Amino acid sequence: MPEKLKETSLLSMMKETGAFLEGHFRLTSGLHSGHYMQCALLLSVPRYAEHAGRELAACLASLNPGAVFAPALGGLIIGHEVARHLDVPFYFAERENGAMKLRRFPKPGPIRFVVVEDVITTGGSALEVGNLIQAAGAHWVGTGCIVDRSGGKATFPHPLHSLWQATFPTYTAEECPLCREGIPIEKPGSR
Repeated sequence: MPEKLKETSLLSMMKETGAFLEGHFRLTSGLHSGHYMQCALLLSVPRYAEHAGRELAACLASLNPGAVFAPALGGLIIGHEVARHLDVPFYFAERENGAMKLRRFPKPGPIRFVVVEDVITTGGSALEVGNLIQAAGAHWVGTGCIVDRSGGKATFPHPLHSLWQATFPTYTAEECPLCREGIPIEKPGSR
């Protein structure tokens, strides 16, 4: 499926499920924006989760990963769907005392792995998971997400694979025009 058609199809699904929100939001990164991707709503529809997982797995398949890792909570459903389509194990890291930990699973050993996330804004959570698993002896070969809203600013040791590159303005709290207009802020993120 051509890239533009993938983005159009995904945007249609996101609008239908309410996963694409407009308003005034404090993102997980701490930045403010007039747009928010609530991929949990997209992924709450099993056929859409399956679709996104299949498409993202197709983007990552050539990397030949032996496992998929994801940060909890945002990467759980899409990470599992990608792993299912790649037919590899799925594992997740979760926050403990503010840091990502691999609490429920053994150390992976020397496998090739990808990190999968729902939305990447700064890339902080995905980078933290990738570095954690790499430090445990595995080889980090790729990162994928449903929506890359970093505007090319998220940096990984390899290219980022995404189904949609959405660029919306983000602001620090001090420079946010939505704050200056007095529009109430919501914090729908994970941290």
